[in-house]
Amino acid sequence: MKDFFKNVFATFVGVFLFGLVTLLIGFACIFGMILSSDETAEIKDNSVLVIDLSGPLSERSEEDFLAKFTGRVAGGVALEDVLSGLKKAKTDDKIKGIYLEAGAFAPSSYASLQEIRDALVDFKKSNKWIVAYGDTYTQSAYYLASVADKIYLNPQGMLDWHGLASQHVYLKDMLAKFGVKMQVSKVGRYKSATETFTEEKMSDADRLQTTAYLNGIWKHLTKAVSESRNVPVAKLNEYADSLITLDAPSDYVKMKLVDRLLYTNQVKGEIKKRLGLDDDDEIRQVSLADLSTIDEEKKGEEIAVYYAYGDIVDAQVSGAFSNKAVIVGKDVCKDIEKLMKDDDVKAVVIRVNSGGGSAFASEQMWHQIMELKKVKPVVVSMGGYAASGGYYMSAPANWIVAEPTTITGSIGIFGMFPDFSGLASEKLGIKFDEVKTNKNATFGSTVRPYSAEELRMLQTYIDRGYATFKNRVAQGRKLTMQQVEAIAQGHVYTGEDALKIKLVDELGGLDKALAKAAQLAKIEKYHQVSYPAPVSWIDQILDSDVQSNYLNDQLRTSLGMLYEPFSMLRTINQQSAIQARIPYYIYIN
Repeated sequence: MKDFFKNVFATFVGVFLFGLVTLLIGFACIFGMILSSDETAEIKDNSVLVIDLSGPLSERSEEDFLAKFTGRVAGGVALEDVLSGLKKAKTDDKIKGIYLEAGAFAPSSYASLQEIRDALVDFKKSNKWIVAYGDTYTQSAYYLASVADKIYLNPQGMLDWHGLASQHVYLKDMLAKFGVKMQVSKVGRYKSATETFTEEKMSDADRLQTTAYLNGIWKHLTKAVSESRNVPVAKLNEYADSLITLDAPSDYVKMKLVDRLLYTNQVKGEIKKRLGLDDDDEIRQVSLADLSTIDEEKKGEEIAVYYAYGDIVDAQVSGAFSNKAVIVGKDVCKDIEKLMKDDDVKAVVIRVNSGGGSAFASEQMWHQIMELKKVKPVVVSMGGYAASGGYYMSAPANWIVAEPTTITGSIGIFGMFPDFSGLASEKLGIKFDEVKTNKNATFGSTVRPYSAEELRMLQTYIDRGYATFKNRVAQGRKLTMQQVEAIAQGHVYTGEDALKIKLVDELGGLDKALAKAAQLAKIEKYHQVSYPAPVSWIDQILDSDVQSNYLNDQLRTSLGMLYEPFSMLRTINQQSAIQARIPYYIYIN
């Protein structure tokens, strides 16, 4: 018996020590990553900036220490890192050129791509070179690569060039199979977000506006590629109609879309020639991550760049499907108030990339930005989307800058209320009865349909919200209510079209917004500081739901383009019933 207890005790001690050592190693790894991320990279002479065009394109880089620790590191690049890196590379004499390596690139919008492309064009003004290479070019990656001095393709590679299409998802019949109906109150002939739940196909109004913004975006893509590759726009459209994606790689050379067909080692030889290196010399590479460790010299006054991207929500959604970026209204209001009181900040640029969301949260942010505007200049820089609630929060700014391909406008709101009575009674056999003290005591119940009178009162409430939205736009853009109504109705516009109807003031990217903010603040020298600050590693550990995040990553991979609709259904009960937003999911291929 004594030996038995000795063995049990020894096993317990062994397990305890193993766990302790594992924990210590884990913390050592985390601290190692923290320390390594704080180190400033050394840029050596005769270096090349390598930009990997693969994975998703996000608005900002969000350091996820737990993802690194567990090996769940997703690929992709952040717009903020790309723009900052290109600016540093342009002025760093040690960096001689850029190597763009194309892959499975999946940007969320062409406006973000346009901003990167403009930055690449600006980089070339320094008389430095850009070379692009890919085994396969997606249409998005080729749009960026077309600015390069030379475009190379693998001899067995592929170049995707097929035009643009927008596929909208309709869930009415699927919901009906579960006995669920959506009851809708909305304003605006073009407010098509609710059609996802109430229709089986596009309305004429939505088809009209979708056609307009797709053609507007495609026009800018083909014009840019045409100018860079000296290929007529008509030819580019002919290539798209011919589905050259399936053509022989040698045909792309004849079409002047690529310069040569080379294998990877041969491309390295071309880069070495540009650097004046011998065949056995190593190419010194610099990454965007390396450049992100180098702080820009802070000259002049501070202009804050506040990033607001994702769905607009009243509170952070929890659980699976919740680890994507959101704009939490109350958090943004607190941040904006801090910037308002910070005397070091002379102007604020709000970078908006959102298709909208909660009308209530949008109104709160509108108010706080109005307060900020009383103290210091506010400029909005629109990213891929700044529509509906995204436009609501942008409207009070002193100046609005949008890319020509930004999707904006959509001035309108709607209310959407699920009726689960069919699911409960017909599918599950659940019955309900009630006792109430007043006529409308059960208003808001999801297990019975709304009455005609309740729907009428809801419509009155929605109409009042729509009038408030229009009033905010009229006040911010110095338009009459009649002028706003003529361009409202939930109509979506490209940034180029929005300029013509005074919804935006200027076309361009973040740099133009910063320059305008400096002008309004009457300062000549300035530097930008990004807000909000990244989430600390300790907060990431305390707030992280590793299991949900892992499940979310697996579902995103498995479902593909169906991920967003199912994500939206999964969290619909946690969203505000009154929404100011464009369709829940726009897929532009």
